[in-house]
Amino acid sequence: MWQAVVAGAAAATFPDLDFVLGWVSELAYLRGHRGVTHSILLLPLWALLISWALARFFRRGGRPGADWRAFYLVVCSAILIHIAGDLITQFGTMILAPFSERRFGIGTTFIIDLVFTGIIVAGLVASAVWRRSRASAAVALVMLAGWVGVGWMGRMEAIEAARAYATANHIPAVLVDAAPRPASPFNWTAIVFDGERYHFAHINTRRAEPLVAGPDDGFIRRFSSHYLPVAQAQWEVRERFGRDGARLLAQTVWNAEDFAFYRWFAMFPVLDHAERGASGSVCANFVDLRFLTPGRDEVPFRYGLCGGDGAWRLFERMGDGRRWVVTD
Repeated sequence: MWQAVVAGAAAATFPDLDFVLGWVSELAYLRGHRGVTHSILLLPLWALLISWALARFFRRGGRPGADWRAFYLVVCSAILIHIAGDLITQFGTMILAPFSERRFGIGTTFIIDLVFTGIIVAGLVASAVWRRSRASAAVALVMLAGWVGVGWMGRMEAIEAARAYATANHIPAVLVDAAPRPASPFNWTAIVFDGERYHFAHINTRRAEPLVAGPDDGFIRRFSSHYLPVAQAQWEVRERFGRDGARLLAQTVWNAEDFAFYRWFAMFPVLDHAERGASGSVCANFVDLRFLTPGRDEVPFRYGLCGGDGAWRLFERMGDGRRWVVTD
């Protein structure tokens, strides 16, 4: 049994070994994270290799060990659960790699969910205490599925609120979506895209009154206080390519071949900053509203291009305004 537990733990960790791509370059990580190691198509192959390696490891030094076939189902299940856990977020998982780079995501759950994690920990502890029973593990899995279902309800409510706002304000909605936010399955950023502008609001779909939080309150309450009741939502508007003189530059950067990876990666891109230098150089970068979380000091993945002589340089904009040149 202990060998099966080790096999499951190792296999469940395996997909995130793609973190080593970060040692190659930042772009390699963004392009490859949640790629081939998270592929459902390659899962049988990964399970075979892991099962074979574990069987060899357990038999080293003449110790008794099971045949690789005894581990195969456990390893398959562990990898599949990892992939399913990534799919419920909105970051995107390339489950059809290497034949497709399309990122799939249900978007029901924020990337860090304390309740979801707590259910997992409680299930593991209970399983360790009552080792002879599978009931603890089964109950934990059912509770996890139920919690994802609660997030799905919150998502549908946020999308419906966005649709209602678009209808009431006569906005020709090209896209209506919602991004999960921390602290509650009912905290969302509702998003409406009319083809040129993103209309968005940070809402809590079940709240009747605003949640007031002071500096001495816990971080969960402080994070959650940014999300207003739907009836009191404060809708913001961001032009995808900005306004006036920045618009042409933003469109040029967005359509540049050197910016193809960000067009593939971003879901709700808007111009973040544009500037023209005295030497004739120009810079513009975008931000993805998917990662715009109220209460968070910095927004990640703010990428853009700088140039002036036809040659572009890819950069990431830091929170203090510095530009970090990205190498492929």
